[in-house]
Amino acid sequence: MTVNRPNPVSVGTIVWLASELMFFAALFAMYFTVRQTMPAEEWALQADKLNITFSTINTIVLVLSSFTCQWAVFKAEQFKPSRSGKLYQFWTWGMHEWLTMTYLMGAFFIGGQIFEYTELVHQGLTISSSAYGSVFYMTTGFHGLHVTGGLIAFLFVLGRSFAAKRFGHHEATTTIVTSYYWHFVDVVWIALFAVIYLLR
Repeated sequence: MTVNRPNPVSVGTIVWLASELMFFAALFAMYFTVRQTMPAEEWALQADKLNITFSTINTIVLVLSSFTCQWAVFKAEQFKPSRSGKLYQFWTWGMHEWLTMTYLMGAFFIGGQIFEYTELVHQGLTISSSAYGSVFYMTTGFHGLHVTGGLIAFLFVLGRSFAAKRFGHHEATTTIVTSYYWHFVDVVWIALFAVIYLLR
């Protein structure tokens, strides 16, 4: 009789993500505290500057990237690093193609966030213009840094896969634990989007 122990890399990643969850919980607490103490009229005036339509599109792209990331995991578990057909035949894609698509979608999100920041600064909403500006840029900015970290991790995963002589369990595990992080970042953004853009 054998005992199947949990993968230490997966366990370590989950523990680390738990600490990240506490970090974002503190950001949410800061956001709601400022909202409670700031005059409602001033808060609404600043919140009305947000482009809900653009942010919704950007959010949809990020959420869909979780699905492409998971397809990359499926292919990694099957030890299929590369596509077996033409590039346009997405049903034949391997881990490389699905992870590259995820990277591009994540990069699109970051590009959209930079564009949004530029537009808001032109409207006078900066990190130092008001308490609302401070909590908005801190919450969304820290999340953006986490997304950027995920993009760097994807490059590491792809580089390690291409450098490996044979795609095996180590490469598959790296893909899987990186997907944990990406899914976490996506879920956090859904919560941020709901609070900042929908509830306002």
